[in-house]
Amino acid sequence: MDRWFTFLFTLFAHHFTPRHNAEVRLLKAQIQILRDRVPTGRIIPSVEEKAELVRLGAICGHDVGELMEVVKPATYRRWLDRSEKGDVPQNVGRPRITQEIRDLVIKLAKENGLWGYRRIVGELKKLGHHIGITSAKRILNEAGIFPSPEKEKKKPPLPWGTFLKAHMESTIACDFFSKEVFTLTGVKTAYVLFFIHLESRRVFCSSPSYSPDSAWVTQQARNMLMWCDDEGITPEFLIRDADTKFTDSFNEVWKSEGARVIQIPPKSPQANAFAESFVASIKREALDFFICVSRRQLDYICRRWVSHYNSDRPHQGVDIGNNVLQVDFRPSQTGEIRCREDLGGIIRSYYREAA
Repeated sequence: MDRWFTFLFTLFAHHFTPRHNAEVRLLKAQIQILRDRVPTGRIIPSVEEKAELVRLGAICGHDVGELMEVVKPATYRRWLDRSEKGDVPQNVGRPRITQEIRDLVIKLAKENGLWGYRRIVGELKKLGHHIGITSAKRILNEAGIFPSPEKEKKKPPLPWGTFLKAHMESTIACDFFSKEVFTLTGVKTAYVLFFIHLESRRVFCSSPSYSPDSAWVTQQARNMLMWCDDEGITPEFLIRDADTKFTDSFNEVWKSEGARVIQIPPKSPQANAFAESFVASIKREALDFFICVSRRQLDYICRRWVSHYNSDRPHQGVDIGNNVLQVDFRPSQTGEIRCREDLGGIIRSYYREAA
């Protein structure tokens, strides 16, 4: 009887073993083909997949050294040890970006064609979503959206950069920007004088003037000092260029408050980089979209955009960290996302509606 059993077993083994081995090799070859198509060449099973592999491995007595193709046998043994100890397996790697965040990134990019990756990431940060610039770029590239290029990197600081960093808290920079106004009597150039506090980046803007004479400029200096009192700023240095509109009486107002007026060298706009950056921003993001027909209209545009600049707009400076300038701002992750528009949609800011 034993001989007959041995004969039959040998016959079945001779018939089925080659086929079984061929099936295993076929499955392994397919797994290798799939692995070759994974960009990193690395497969990270989920918690459920790990548990299923351990369960199937138990049927084989956990003798899976030649069978395990998805991960290394040592990794399987580590799963097994943790399973026997009762440890709950954990997923590895960074948490996946949710579809909600992906949709929001695409929404911001489509609605704001002039925003770059950094600006989009800063707006998300306001809404309580923290992703990296690389992640935002990847999401938009996959969606076939390519935002406007980021602003050019700043040139290396001048030798007095160390001085500025040490005195940013007490330093104000100022400059003019202009805009053509179309009136019934012809085209006129309106000038706006603005001041920027280097540490906080907050800005004070004058009303526009067609004739910024000595009296007008001097009065704006007094208005700025009153604004500094309201903001709790004690200016010790004022940076300005060699524009002839800055008269002696303008300088005297600052000197009377104990502030030193520093005039940058001619043809050196980089020495007043904070002011130059502000001018580029307000023109690129607001003024270039409008044809002004009165000083009143220009004043309204400037005031609305400066209010947005000081309160809602994320700032991309290294020391600002892509945050808004509000000192008490706290992002929220609850509440429906809303869009606040101003200046006919030229200004857009996103926020969460209070529950």
